[in-house]
Amino acid sequence: MKSLILSLAGFALLAPAVADARAAEPPKAARKAPSKLKAPSKSKAKPKPATVAAPEPVLTPSPAAQRVIDWVSGAHDNRGLPWAVVDKVNATLFLFAPDGTQQAAVPVLLGIMPGDEASPGVGTKALASLGPAEKTTPAGRYLAKFGLPVAGERVLWVDYATSVALHPIPKDAGAREKRRERMLSPTPDDNRITFGCINVPQAFYTRQLRPTFRRKGGYVYILPDTKPIDEVFPRLRTQAPD
Repeated sequence: MKSLILSLAGFALLAPAVADARAAEPPKAARKAPSKLKAPSKSKAKPKPATVAAPEPVLTPSPAAQRVIDWVSGAHDNRGLPWAVVDKVNATLFLFAPDGTQQAAVPVLLGIMPGDEASPGVGTKALASLGPAEKTTPAGRYLAKFGLPVAGERVLWVDYATSVALHPIPKDAGAREKRRERMLSPTPDDNRITFGCINVPQAFYTRQLRPTFRRKGGYVYILPDTKPIDEVFPRLRTQAPD
């Protein structure tokens, strides 16, 4: 009996030590909850490369136009006034200062019918009464000046007697004619659409042509469609060959 009491007493003395030993043990690391699978990040769309506008085509004189340009510059045929050369075959206008410095080159719209002569009496007719064969832009050398307005806007009259003027695309031009699209097209094949006048870009007319010709006017040289160029400009014959 005495031995049993001693055994129990010894156990009581050991129990707190065991408890203290367990308390002293470092706690086991808590089990981490399984991490959720991350959704694959959406790859950022690559920015599209910026669209680079195609450069505007450079308009250069044809051999026939260059011949007229060289003649006018060399002979001072413009008499100290600004001047322009209209190449009908290539539907292009070249603008020059009085000293012969080129200021601009732009596409133009021309009379529907190719031809180098104006029909007799065409200047006295209403536009609506003109037949297709009468809608030509005549060739030649003209002293052009600003004069009586058309549809409320002053225009540069190339030849008032035949009602040939140089001006922007009319605001009342029919949408079906697509004049702006024709002017911006890369070829001259569709630039024949007017009644005979020469249509030019609005910005060019406002910023360059009108200020240049406003005071005293200037000369406009319109190259032929079919006539020999020496017949239209006889003074070219005096030009020394290259």
